[in-house]
Amino acid sequence: MLILAAVLAIFVYGVIAAMLGTILPGLAERFHLTPNQNGVIAFAQALGLMIASLAVGPLIDNQGKKIGLIIGLALIALALVALPKARGFGSIIALLFLLGLGGGVVVTGANALVSDVGEAHRATALNLVNLFFGLGGMATPFIAANLLKRDTVKLCYTAGVLAVIALAVQWAAPIPGPTGVQSFVLADAGAVLGKPILLLCGLLLFLYVSCEVGIWNWLVQHLIAQGIPESRALNVLSLGFALGLLVGRVAVSPILITVPPATVTLVSAVAMAVTSFLVLSARDVKAAWILVFIAGLAMAPVFPTTLAIVGDAFPRMTGTAIGFAITCGWLGLAVSSRIIGAIAGGDPKRLKKALLVIPAFSVVMVAINLAILSALHK
Repeated sequence: MLILAAVLAIFVYGVIAAMLGTILPGLAERFHLTPNQNGVIAFAQALGLMIASLAVGPLIDNQGKKIGLIIGLALIALALVALPKARGFGSIIALLFLLGLGGGVVVTGANALVSDVGEAHRATALNLVNLFFGLGGMATPFIAANLLKRDTVKLCYTAGVLAVIALAVQWAAPIPGPTGVQSFVLADAGAVLGKPILLLCGLLLFLYVSCEVGIWNWLVQHLIAQGIPESRALNVLSLGFALGLLVGRVAVSPILITVPPATVTLVSAVAMAVTSFLVLSARDVKAAWILVFIAGLAMAPVFPTTLAIVGDAFPRMTGTAIGFAITCGWLGLAVSSRIIGAIAGGDPKRLKKALLVIPAFSVVMVAINLAILSALHK
């Protein structure tokens, strides 16, 4: 029941992670939004994610993960129900901020829950559960393109129903309360947050999330600018990138039983640098699908495996440490979206140049991984 609760929460987060990139083309057409305005919208969601994941760590350490998951899913459902009634740019920003708040709470609470339940093989458990993030991310653009005919209203309501179902499961699940070992102590927070390994993992997630969300939020618009129809571009995102994330996390799980987590993230960073650069050269649907799928495989292990490194390093105040690392990731979401939107400006055809941010950040990830390996062996 605990694994089911975590799986549903991660699945819902995967659904909303792909939501913005899926609905942005329709919102941009309806409200005449520029790429720069789209970047502001993505920043609002990122700001909500950052605030929530940083604040919820102490909450779940002291009050338990159950209350955090329920609050987060309730905020997600509320934002999704209200989004179809948005009247303009301002209301879209407010609702995406609310969606970000809910998402930040859910992803921190769910990963902290899995970190506790799967303590013996933390990296494997986190990758297996987070494959449902890829499944949720795959479902959103696939359903939008093939079942709902790109109907934003129906998509938001469908996702809202899923959030309510997940909320009901969290309510019924026997999620354990906080333990004295893992409770948040304000006096100890500085020592935890100041440890080099946590700062390095936070920087790694900052760069990684910048890359991953750059693809979620901008790939469809980039492919459309290359002359690929919107429905096919959505399928590339769903059956290419999201499927790659899903398959990659299944494939890497047995590897992590014998290979150290930091070695896996290093290999992934190298592969990300190569594949994300090649993705930008694709001009037809077949090439785009193959390259985006391989990019998804490369990216798949990084997020959950980095959280496993954090969980191993911080058996006490685990929620606070994981919340801090995830917050660093959401900061990457905010920064990359603003940079990509600003470089592209008002011209969608400039997105190709703007998206070079992704392979550039991947190269920096290689250096950070080397620093993590060095810190772990001291």
